[in-house]
Amino acid sequence: MKHVIAIYPGTFDPPTNGHLDLIHRGAKIFDELVVAILHNAEKVPLFTMEERLEMLRECTQAEKNVRIDTFEGLLADYAVAQGAQAVLRGIRAVSDYEYELQMAMMNRKLDPRLETIFMIPAEAYSYVSSRLVREIAQFGGSVTGLVPEMVEARLRKKFQS
Repeated sequence: MKHVIAIYPGTFDPPTNGHLDLIHRGAKIFDELVVAILHNAEKVPLFTMEERLEMLRECTQAEKNVRIDTFEGLLADYAVAQGAQAVLRGIRAVSDYEYELQMAMMNRKLDPRLETIFMIPAEAYSYVSSRLVREIAQFGGSVTGLVPEMVEARLRKKFQS
């Protein structure tokens, strides 16, 4: 039997219930799911890498086949280093698809063995993005139901400072 490892890459700044929906569903499909936090030098994150690692580890502790990690550089190179055969990506809208299709095709060009699996989030999270969650929290709006309670508390603390 083949042991299928998938990478779910992202910045997860912060992790949302949409991210967790995909993680939980992906954990049922793949033998191992590596949630890989990308260090993107072009973005200035709200949460440090360590904070995002902590939040994701806490949110996924019940999933025994989910591992949280970080990476820099090309996703295709990271996937090879992890022994992964697949990349899991979420698509909320047509605009996501256009971007994700380009990324999937480039990853296939870099490593033809790497398959990209697109998942549509649960309807309740189809409009949720980390960027929108940060903006709402920054201006004092409620993010209840958009992120786990622990993430909501951390957002309040960030913006009270």
